[in-house]
Amino acid sequence: MATQKVPIEETSIEKVKPESVGICSDRLSRVSDWLDRQISMQRLAGASIAIGRYGQLAYHQTAGVADQTTDQPFTDDTILRIFSMTKPITTVAAMMLYERGCFQLDHPVARYIPAFGETSVWRGGDLDDVEPQVTQMTVRQLMTHTSGLTYGFMHQNVVDAAYRQRGLDQNKQTLLADWVDQLADVPLLAQPGSQWNYSVATDVLGRLVEIWSGQSLAEFFAEEIFTPLGMVDTGFAVPDAEAHRFASLYRPSNGAVMGARSPAANPFKDRDPGLTLLDDKTNSPYFSEPAFYSGGGGLVSTLFDYCRFCDMLMQGGALNGVRLLSPKTLDFMRQNQLPNGADMAAMGQPVWSETNYEGIGFGIGWAVVIDPVKANVVASVGEHHWGGAASTFFWLDPKESLYVVFMTQLLPSSTYPLRRELRTQVYQALIE
Repeated sequence: MATQKVPIEETSIEKVKPESVGICSDRLSRVSDWLDRQISMQRLAGASIAIGRYGQLAYHQTAGVADQTTDQPFTDDTILRIFSMTKPITTVAAMMLYERGCFQLDHPVARYIPAFGETSVWRGGDLDDVEPQVTQMTVRQLMTHTSGLTYGFMHQNVVDAAYRQRGLDQNKQTLLADWVDQLADVPLLAQPGSQWNYSVATDVLGRLVEIWSGQSLAEFFAEEIFTPLGMVDTGFAVPDAEAHRFASLYRPSNGAVMGARSPAANPFKDRDPGLTLLDDKTNSPYFSEPAFYSGGGGLVSTLFDYCRFCDMLMQGGALNGVRLLSPKTLDFMRQNQLPNGADMAAMGQPVWSETNYEGIGFGIGWAVVIDPVKANVVASVGEHHWGGAASTFFWLDPKESLYVVFMTQLLPSSTYPLRRELRTQVYQALIE
């Protein structure tokens, strides 16, 4: 029987009947119900979900609003801050250049950015309590967050405090090349390869993309990834002509909806919307092109743009006749790269966002499920994923030929266990 396709007016992506790709329509209604509850419980202002299988879009749904002040609906083409969902795109860019012979994974970063050759390693005391690197930080360690770098927002030690004091987290007025040299002056948190620490490593990787390609990161993304894949709304800034589609960013109001199980259970329903505005449509910094192209978290995108990126990955590195990577390279990227097959919990990061990292390893650019039972999730070995600070999330499951993209704008992503909940709702809908 031929697959029945239903055109979606706003996009070239076509939707098929879920049953044609082994998904139950009736059980998918639980996904829609879950999404609606996030809005009615005032967890989220708005959100969207897309589910693809066997190269076809089987489900997409939106709910709520992109802006509470104007009641602008949250739609498939709402433009959103994807923050750290930028990281897999930067890593794909780097691996495209790897395939062109620009570098080897075990090359020292200092081979291309000499300042990192002199970067010391913190020993645990004050910021001056340091030692030399035992082995030089490598490119692969940047890709796997085992480089010894960190983030200033961790608020755990004198190293991340130095990031904050020097403005190394979000200094969008600094050129990436200058920022990297400033970063190299701060001691590493740990010896390269010894710990998994979520970090600015992918921003450094973005600078390497510039060095290897001879282009700015924005130019390489646009010419080599976004234009070939038809990701027309993805970039480092929102064009003036599309500003009306940009969503506002929210955080939960203090105690307003935490723990509420239904609208009726929320005593703040009528007098507190449950969300506080952080960045709106009128004066957002995303309306101006940044000086600093953050490969770790600077992009905006849409639901279907990111679906195209995921679809390319699921189809072995090619989409619509355009090949970005070889299937063999992607197979390598999907393997756990942590030493001795360790999970992230064993490498010093037991929990990140709302996620327990027992049973979760890290590949080239994303987390990888290596033991679903240990991780306490229904998932396949080899499923890989990542998310963004505003609670966006995606995962790819090669065993099930499945990808899922979830878009919303709630900071921080640890507010609710949205990602674990959505996984459950999606996998229960698979019937073959």
